[in-house]
Amino acid sequence: MYDTYESPLSSRYASEEMKRLFSQRTRIETWRRLWTELARAEHALGLPVTAQQVATLEAHVEDIDFDLAAQREKEVRHDVMAHVYAYGVVAPEAAGIIHLGATSCYVTDNADLILYRDALRYLRKELLKLAANLAAFSERYRGLPTLGYTHYQPAQPVTVGKRASLWLQDVLADVEEVDFVLSSIRFLGCRGATGTEASLLDLFDGDGTKVEELNQRLAAAFGFERCFDVCGQTYPRKLDSRILNALSAIAQTCCRMATDIRLLQHDRQLEEPFEADQIGSSAMPYKRNPMRSERICSLSRYLMADAANAAAVASTQWLERTLDDSANRRISLPEGFLCADAILRLSQNVSARLQVNEAMVEKSLMEYLPFLATENLLMEAVKRGGDRQTLHEVIRRCSMESVKKMRAGKPCDLISRLAATGEFGMTEQELSALLVPQEYIGRCAQQVEQLLEIYRARYGAPSVHDAEISV
Repeated sequence: MYDTYESPLSSRYASEEMKRLFSQRTRIETWRRLWTELARAEHALGLPVTAQQVATLEAHVEDIDFDLAAQREKEVRHDVMAHVYAYGVVAPEAAGIIHLGATSCYVTDNADLILYRDALRYLRKELLKLAANLAAFSERYRGLPTLGYTHYQPAQPVTVGKRASLWLQDVLADVEEVDFVLSSIRFLGCRGATGTEASLLDLFDGDGTKVEELNQRLAAAFGFERCFDVCGQTYPRKLDSRILNALSAIAQTCCRMATDIRLLQHDRQLEEPFEADQIGSSAMPYKRNPMRSERICSLSRYLMADAANAAAVASTQWLERTLDDSANRRISLPEGFLCADAILRLSQNVSARLQVNEAMVEKSLMEYLPFLATENLLMEAVKRGGDRQTLHEVIRRCSMESVKKMRAGKPCDLISRLAATGEFGMTEQELSALLVPQEYIGRCAQQVEQLLEIYRARYGAPSVHDAEISV
């Protein structure tokens, strides 16, 4: 394994479940199940396929000689026919009826539809684990005031939980997107070289109702309610665009969350997990780099770019079908799923053990709160008989002077400066008493609770889900 290239998604990042799902064994076993169900349906509808042949095919679904198939593919340059041959070798009694009435896309495309559906279902579960982590975190910190930012400049206070609820809302939107894509997946069925079902129509002596019934049987056998209404040789590649766009949306959500965490870890307000023996830097032993969040952003970049593959494929189908999509799709779809899986596992790990340094949160907020509270201070001074316009100018002038001092490395002294003018009619202690962070967070806690009510109604009480990562 160390002498040849291996995708880092397989060797470092993705889960065993996702790697098994897109393994060559799962794919070829799915092909064989498709051939078996085709034979079963053909037998039931009166074609010259015996029950014993169906049973023989079923008994050898897992009996795959990959070396034999590889050798045969080298000779015939056709992967599907190579596996038809290998299947026939272990099931000689049924060799003559394997792939009857089908074209290559019967197994390749239908298998892809099965695998993509199952992979989306798996990712949906992983999304809900991340949502549960963020719901629990939002609930815990819904009322903890923190400095808000716009343009990455200090702005009105929010709460730690409110900020996390923005991430949660995006995750829930991704669940809805995955549900939409799942609802749009149809089965291809056995449709022939140009999608006309001509071969099956010939086998059934022109009986179109039997052709329709065969495809209904095939779809039902693999858990699909219906087939695509019309198609060429392949299923519509617009579906691939929907799938990769949904995966890209997951990447967008997680990258946004991880970027926020990286920014806040710079100020030591939040910190991602850091193991007892973890090394932050080979040169600087003291460092605690946010490497997991950085990896989320890095993998997300790849996945967002990967979505462009599906758009290029869907827009260049060349009438009923062209083969220039094949090599691309072998890479872009499986790797996209493995990448989304890796991103979600990392995001679960970070969100399950995200550390809030409350003292640092308070320090960052209180440093800027005198500026953010000036409107309230102004209103209070007016209530005590002050002139609004005069006081506004006092605040402006004192603020500029205080900022200038802060740029020189000194602490904020705005409150003492305002008190010293005498025009506010309040002492420094009275002005400081107005700097209560909870008075400046608006409806943050209520907004978080409203989102959590929606979450609980759909998914129940949140619980924390960690994901073990090896690197």
